[in-house]
Amino acid sequence: MSTTVNSGDAPVQQADSTDVNAVMGLREWGLILILSVIWGGSFFFVGVAVREMTPLTIVLCRVAFASMILLAVVGLTGKRMPVSAGVWGAFFVLGALNNLIPFSLIVWGQTHISSSLASILNATTPIFSVLLAHLMTREERLTTNRMTGVLVGWVGVAVLIGIESLGGFGIQVLGQLAVVGASVSYACAAIYGRRFKAMDPVVVSAGMLCGSTVMMLPMALIVEQPWHLAPGAATWAALLGLSAVSTSLAYIIYFRVLAVAGATNILLVTFLIPASAIFLGVMVLGERPGWNAFGGMALIFMGLIAIDGRLIKAFRRRNGR
Repeated sequence: MSTTVNSGDAPVQQADSTDVNAVMGLREWGLILILSVIWGGSFFFVGVAVREMTPLTIVLCRVAFASMILLAVVGLTGKRMPVSAGVWGAFFVLGALNNLIPFSLIVWGQTHISSSLASILNATTPIFSVLLAHLMTREERLTTNRMTGVLVGWVGVAVLIGIESLGGFGIQVLGQLAVVGASVSYACAAIYGRRFKAMDPVVVSAGMLCGSTVMMLPMALIVEQPWHLAPGAATWAALLGLSAVSTSLAYIIYFRVLAVAGATNILLVTFLIPASAIFLGVMVLGERPGWNAFGGMALIFMGLIAIDGRLIKAFRRRNGR
């Protein structure tokens, strides 16, 4: 089985057939836990930054600072950035699908919904990935488990958004749909990003973030005129954490785990990100998720378990099926 994985802020990568059998040691499990906290923290950092800064400016700072950090990593490790116009054009497309569109939607969505809810909705990315992969590729076909997982995951999204949304689309519902739209964009990026599987992943991440920065710069300057903003120390600290920790460092850890444990095991991060985001949201930002947040999260996780398939296969083997 081959699986395309993209979770939350994760960069895209194509799994090989050997990924399913990869075994994780204590170090890899530790890195998975650290990565879930880092990506869960991205929703916390955004929750702090949106109090004093505008959405596009937050995204611009995130990708610009992260691109500078990763370019420094590329240089210090002796790697080289490509010079082909075609490759850079592909970087721009990937940057739009994996950074510009989803980052902007998530940040805008978090101006109207909590970081906890945003993190749970963002966990639907693998659900959209398997559905779009079935429609747009020949290699990734829907199985019974995956189709069940997609349907259960959608029910979870419906529970999260709430039945009250049937009475009209308020601004909070639009914020929730914006985060769901970000998950769809991540899923599209996962499919498009397959063309980079032969290229050094750190170089791909640096090129993608450079392309995102170039595209975000005029948008933020023209639409939001950020020179009128006056962010405080807490906001700048959140932006630094968002770019240096939740983007640059997260990419480096991601590729370390990917090389050892495979892309299928990276999917485990998807189960853990909302937990860390909810903890930070409740303890630091004072958020109070409702029953539908936990009910929807449980359904989404059930869907992800069905899509992943490993627990189901282990259960069948144990019962001799």
